[in-house]
Amino acid sequence: MSTFAKRERLLLADLLEAEGPDAPTLCEGWRTRDIAAHVVVRERRPDAAGGILIKQLAPRLERVMAEFTAKPYEELIQLIRTGPPRFSPFQLKQVDELSNTVEFYVHTEDVRRAQPDWTPRELDQVFQDTLWSRLERSARLMGRSAPTGLVLRRPDGQTAVAHRGTPVVTVTGEPSELLLFSYGRQSAATVELDGDKDAVAKLHEAKQLGI
Repeated sequence: MSTFAKRERLLLADLLEAEGPDAPTLCEGWRTRDIAAHVVVRERRPDAAGGILIKQLAPRLERVMAEFTAKPYEELIQLIRTGPPRFSPFQLKQVDELSNTVEFYVHTEDVRRAQPDWTPRELDQVFQDTLWSRLERSARLMGRSAPTGLVLRRPDGQTAVAHRGTPVVTVTGEPSELLLFSYGRQSAATVELDGDKDAVAKLHEAKQLGI
């Protein structure tokens, strides 16, 4: 039975292949080749991937990323499609779902929404609920550096507090869009922001959201 992580993995691989190695993305300074290398390094080089979160390991991550971005683009795409090495924890279905569903969804949208002719993707309710579940658990982490109070709200009224503080800005949208907003893709997310005008502007332009 296919999982969301596997589905999003293949969608990302297909999209990266279709756009080629030099297409723009929502990740500042990154082209499609950089996203492909990032995904492969994250899964296949745990000795370096820690640099994504741990400042002391960042120089090693930069060196390894440079090695992988220099590889043939087609090889990177194939490594994404085939997935992590045999003994990687990412091979475990539960780990894969928890770690990769959001990762691959966000990076797919990083590529899609950076193209001038992108169109909204229709997502089924089960997937939206899955993304909401992930967002509820990570909201405080993703919003910890928000310059204002931040509440995330689904159209059905469910809410998650991402940052306590005043003034409060409420961001309303589907879970998939709230997720992108929380991961620092504010300008590309289809959401509504309610609150003090200056606070809304400050939050929309904040560089600290996400990891």
